[in-house]
Amino acid sequence: MDKLKKNERRISKIKQEISALKRFRSGSLTKQYKKPKDKAGAYYQLSYTYKMKSKTEYIKEKGVEETRKQIKEYKKFKGLTEELIDLEMESCMIIVKT
Repeated sequence: MDKLKKNERRISKIKQEISALKRFRSGSLTKQYKKPKDKAGAYYQLSYTYKMKSKTEYIKEKGVEETRKQIKEYKKFKGLTEELIDLEMESCMIIVKT
């Protein structure tokens, strides 16, 4: 049962961390050029999949930093939820076996 208590403490902590997250979005932000050879006409493109459909958005220069923060928060969210699921599955198995 020590492992179960340890899991429960970590699960509680993960839930707190998830609730503290700011705005987030999935995707990959890349810098593109209208004239790649000359590196002229730069623009930013956000590519992501939502509800099994590929999407692309163009991001203005002033929104690039915020978009990067949102992507970083999403990666944190994904990592936390994966860990949460692992711990919950493990905890369920411990409970069932005892």
